[in-house]
Amino acid sequence: MAEITESKNFIHAFIEEDIAPGGQFAGKTVHTRFPPEPNGYLHIGHCKALIIDFGTAEKFGGLCNLRMDDTNPTKEDVEFVQAIQDDIHWLGFDWGDRFFYGSDYFEKDYEYAVELIKKGLAYVCELTPEQFKEYRGDLNTPAVSPYRDRPIEESLDLFARMRAGEFEDNKYTLRAKIDLASGNFNMRDPVIYRIRHMHHHRQGDKWCIYPMYDFAHPIQDALEGITHSLCSLEFENHRPLYNWVVEHVSVPNHPRQIEFARLGIDHTVLSKRKLRALVENGYVSGWDDPRMPTLCGLRRRGYTPASIRNFCDRVGVAKSPNTIEYAFLEHCLREDLNETAKRVMTVLDPVKLTITNYPEGQSETFQVENNPNDAGAGTREITFSRSLWIERDDFLAQPIPKYKRLYPDGPECRLKGAYVIKCTGCVTDENGKVTEVLATYDPDSKGGDPADGRKIKGATIHWVDAETCVDCEVRQYSNLFDDPDPDAAGKDFLACLNPHSLEVLTGCKAEASLRSAKAPESYQFMRLGYFCPDSKDSAPDHLVFNRSVSLKDSFKPAK
Repeated sequence: MAEITESKNFIHAFIEEDIAPGGQFAGKTVHTRFPPEPNGYLHIGHCKALIIDFGTAEKFGGLCNLRMDDTNPTKEDVEFVQAIQDDIHWLGFDWGDRFFYGSDYFEKDYEYAVELIKKGLAYVCELTPEQFKEYRGDLNTPAVSPYRDRPIEESLDLFARMRAGEFEDNKYTLRAKIDLASGNFNMRDPVIYRIRHMHHHRQGDKWCIYPMYDFAHPIQDALEGITHSLCSLEFENHRPLYNWVVEHVSVPNHPRQIEFARLGIDHTVLSKRKLRALVENGYVSGWDDPRMPTLCGLRRRGYTPASIRNFCDRVGVAKSPNTIEYAFLEHCLREDLNETAKRVMTVLDPVKLTITNYPEGQSETFQVENNPNDAGAGTREITFSRSLWIERDDFLAQPIPKYKRLYPDGPECRLKGAYVIKCTGCVTDENGKVTEVLATYDPDSKGGDPADGRKIKGATIHWVDAETCVDCEVRQYSNLFDDPDPDAAGKDFLACLNPHSLEVLTGCKAEASLRSAKAPESYQFMRLGYFCPDSKDSAPDHLVFNRSVSLKDSFKPAK
């Protein structure tokens, strides 16, 4: 498991060299881009990439474009395009007027492909997909294409007819003429265009040939004036092809590609294909299910932009793949919420508490602080009466050793922000289950401090007023997978699902101030943890809270 330490960002070091006097981009504005494929929702792995792209531009006072990589017509959806924009804005980044689609460049891609053919650097190939694999060769055997020396005019004619729709799918491809004996198989005359008679979500039926990503992406970067194309490590072996394209077509700029390691997190999967399977097969309620690693799922669970940005910054940028503990992501959220979340009282497993010496029909109010770490957060008003709700585990009929909460003739305890009480007994049903706890209060202990200054040996108990409280539902989440590495080779990730990843608690009781609670504001439910109103399911008469994290910090940062 990777240790979390802050490290120098090697990408920044490269860029500093590039923009220094005599560097490749001396005197130029640093310009990056974030090019998501709109075939799913952004997840925490994408978040690392977009923070690197947008954050690098911010650091150097530069620009970052948002470009939808919609060169593949089979998977794109406008729903995902809007969701991607929403997620990036939620994290606090903006692309200004620099929002593009890869398909905006289809005409230019085609022109540059024609240019390569005319230069003798591309040719139309007739190998079938099966033959292509057969003739690919190995480390000791060069690849083969009997069409490599096809005359330029013939390739130009066939390529034009491919565009015109004369041929069925896979009949022809356009391949770059590079090096069939290269040790890098990406350079063995890669396919740069293929025939796909499919409807495109923006281009409609205008095109039936589509450029491959490795050909289109460097052209798009160059046309947008990108200086640094920052991408994940799997594209490292594609960099020679990236450079070959921008060097052999007449684009106005030559960007530099720099690769970094992807983010890996235990107990989860970050493959969009697998996340899509979870959604489409009903294993989760949707892309925004709070157990999902998607940004919309994390947002619904109560994660804040600051916590996620801090997590990505502290994970750092490296060349070597590593896996981060999910607990560290929760740790970053806990740190943020500890400073910003309001403290409120909510009872998840309620049992009635009756203050037997408090006058019936009487009630009073107390002012309690919203956040002890933030004086500016102010106070709120809570009501107190004879009938209250407390947590069932705050009472035991027969106490265990060192139990400091309520039990008959046990120690005095404080009701948070109200009075000191002493348990006198309980009421049970015919099955022996406790249905009501009985206690008396000290009228001279308002605010929890006895007038005589005596020491209170029992615990502080959270509670809600039974007369004014709000009914609510609480959804508690744990890891979606009980296997720390569900994405490992040879594993069926669906067999690794945790059947107990969601626990729904109904009949919970929340203090009246939460009646108007709305996402994305988060709350600390005393010793129970941090919770956020569900932005999807909550209504004034039916509050639903999603548990963000517990108060217990299971991750210990490196010193």
